[in-house]
Amino acid sequence: MILAGDVGGTKTLLGLFTWSKGKPRKIRDASFPSRESPSLEAMIGRFLAEGRERVHRFAVGVAGPVVGGRSHVVNLRWPVDERKLARALHIEHVRVLNDLEATAWGIPVLPSRKFLNLTPGLRPRPGNAVLIAAGTGLGMATLFWDGERHHPSASEGGHQDFAPRDEIEIELLRFMRERYDRVSVERIVAGPGFSGIYDFLVATGRGAESPEMSRRLASGDRNATVSEAGVNGDDPVAVRAVEIFVSLYGAAAGDLALVSRAVGGVYVGGGIAPKILPKLHSGEFLHAFRSKGRLSTMVEQIPVKVILEPRTALLGAAACAARIRLSKPRGGKASRGQR
Repeated sequence: MILAGDVGGTKTLLGLFTWSKGKPRKIRDASFPSRESPSLEAMIGRFLAEGRERVHRFAVGVAGPVVGGRSHVVNLRWPVDERKLARALHIEHVRVLNDLEATAWGIPVLPSRKFLNLTPGLRPRPGNAVLIAAGTGLGMATLFWDGERHHPSASEGGHQDFAPRDEIEIELLRFMRERYDRVSVERIVAGPGFSGIYDFLVATGRGAESPEMSRRLASGDRNATVSEAGVNGDDPVAVRAVEIFVSLYGAAAGDLALVSRAVGGVYVGGGIAPKILPKLHSGEFLHAFRSKGRLSTMVEQIPVKVILEPRTALLGAAACAARIRLSKPRGGKASRGQR
């Protein structure tokens, strides 16, 4: 029996799976408010107490960098530690993964209907693939190709420096520098980027805030308001803000493709992409993705797909857990079945 988890600052998903024909098969799952639990161990204890399943392997994706099997999730007071989990839960085979690495593990187990292909007609070639996912932050991961299969690898590429491409983006960088000492790509290509770009357009006279937008911005989530108004065409400044966001998202995806030479494909995950699908289809995303100067011809041949399955990280954690039975667990001895 496999236990899988996906830990975020707001909620945590836990699921029990079996492994059949290279796919995870769900037994049951549940969602928990992350901040209401004193630890992940306590949350898992509550989840497992609801049934009588015996868990043999466990993998969990967490929203934060993982070093030496340990991560401290942003906005949570408790860490996630591989060795402590193994001891507390009496599970020998445990892995703690970055949430984007877990999502990357999930890509091969998703059916084709869980993807939206932005590049019909293009097929992936043997080689590396990459994952980029904008949500509360900007996550990235690489799927390294060894000649037979892909191996997910975590990345903190979302924190690389923001590189403007034209005069407007140079001004946007200057505007964001007034808010932050350092402007990473994540400061703009993530949820808070919607309101940041909108504020920039208003502050620099590129648009005037309407009374209706003022009311909506004051009464709700500013980022969601700008995103929704921009996608629906409710407000011209919001529309322009979303267009700039989509272009920057495409440019960041193209940069990641270049870094990893991702001829095997680019996958767009995270919570934002499904909400702005009409804009991703508009062409600006792919235009920015492919505008890479002398290497544009190479990037133009890379297929791009949007992940539509919100539980991909949970499924990926299950997929990772299924494989760790084949290797020696970190920080412990191999089980009798492995010797």
